Amino acid sequence: VQLQASGGGLVQPGGSLRLSCTASGRFFSIDDMGWYRQAPGKQRDLVASISSGGSTRYADSVKGRFTISRDNAKNTVYLQMDSLKPEDTAVYYCNAEVIMFTTKFTRNDYWGQGTLVTVSS
Repeated sequence: VQLQASGGGLVQPGGSLRLSCTASGRFFSIDDMGWYRQAPGKQRDLVASISSGGSTRYADSVKGRFTISRDNAKNTVYLQMDSLKPEDTAVYYCNAEVIMFTTKFTRNDYWGQGTLVTVSS
């Protein structure tokens, strides 16, 4: 299973970016998908997550500015980021809880490669 993230870049404060992350490979289904971020010298923190049924959860710092969504048919999760602030600068990682079946069902965590978002004038 591989997660391929894209959409990062340089944007001015107040601007917008949209991140995408697509899961590929052989698996039964995907439960939660989410975005995390890690700024230099800091730990990796949850930004937003979405269940297979569409229930969402956001970090307090991004509520009202970021929107997470997913397309289950495409195994893709999106993060629309509006009203970006310099403190949003970080490497953003996508995450997926993947359900696999061999002789039994198992849940495994997978991570994308990270995409850099820089908010600066």
